[in-house]
Amino acid sequence: MSVTPKSDLNWQPATSPQVSIDTNNNFFGDLVQETLALTRRLFIQLQRRPSSLVAGIIQPVMWLVLFGALFQNAPKGMFGDTTNYGQFLSAGVIVFTAFAGALNAGLPVMFDREFGFLNRLLVAPLASRFSIVFASAIFIISQSLLQAAVIVVAAAFLGAGLPDAAGLSAIALIVFLLALGVTAISLGLAFALPGHIELIAVIFVVNLPLLFASTALAPLSFMPKWLQIIATLNPLSYAIEPIRYLYLHNNWGLGSVVMQAPWGSVTFGGAILILLGFAFVALLSIQPQLRRTLA
Repeated sequence: MSVTPKSDLNWQPATSPQVSIDTNNNFFGDLVQETLALTRRLFIQLQRRPSSLVAGIIQPVMWLVLFGALFQNAPKGMFGDTTNYGQFLSAGVIVFTAFAGALNAGLPVMFDREFGFLNRLLVAPLASRFSIVFASAIFIISQSLLQAAVIVVAAAFLGAGLPDAAGLSAIALIVFLLALGVTAISLGLAFALPGHIELIAVIFVVNLPLLFASTALAPLSFMPKWLQIIATLNPLSYAIEPIRYLYLHNNWGLGSVVMQAPWGSVTFGGAILILLGFAFVALLSIQPQLRRTLA
């Protein structure tokens, strides 16, 4: 009779590092594939119904034309160093268009909830249900960057000028950070609110007040003190002022002062950091809701 050594009784198969690496690679590969497939679905929907994209481009261009003409005869220097109000307004229109588009990011998810498609995705064998959120974010941010590019071109034709290549890259970064933060908030609301009526109500309530409580249409010096304080708490102002500075100055840097807030000077780099913090806080704040819904 053979006796099994005691050491053999406690033997367990060793986990191969290669197996672990392959598992991780498969997970990330599946996650990327799922995200791309869901993103493609959203772009197909947009291709079939392009009216939302077209309206999202036509409306801000009309703002540039009509508001620019409205204040065309304003005294020079009334709006700072700008040569015309259209140049001053361009930054506000770029930012507000990105903001409005990102604020609507939760509507497709909400409609998927109401039509039952989201439930089908939740019971599907996905590598990660967070691919649903990633796809929506990629779609909305891509759309915001496209709209911003069209507005920059339209503003150039209307006499606002055109920043250099580095300036255009900075505009893209600013739009990306703002759209990322607002998209996160909108997606969080889409999973938290009971229906699309409530989400649309929130959008209507938030949209215009944040526009008028920012520096999109007028500089801080035009505002009463209480509104100046609100405008400097508004993340839109920290996206508008750096872009406006790019339109007015050929030489710029991270240390360039872009806004004189009631509490002190705001530099270009400081505004970028505030937008980065806004996006980080927005992403962090929706994590509990996403985990309850998607986990």
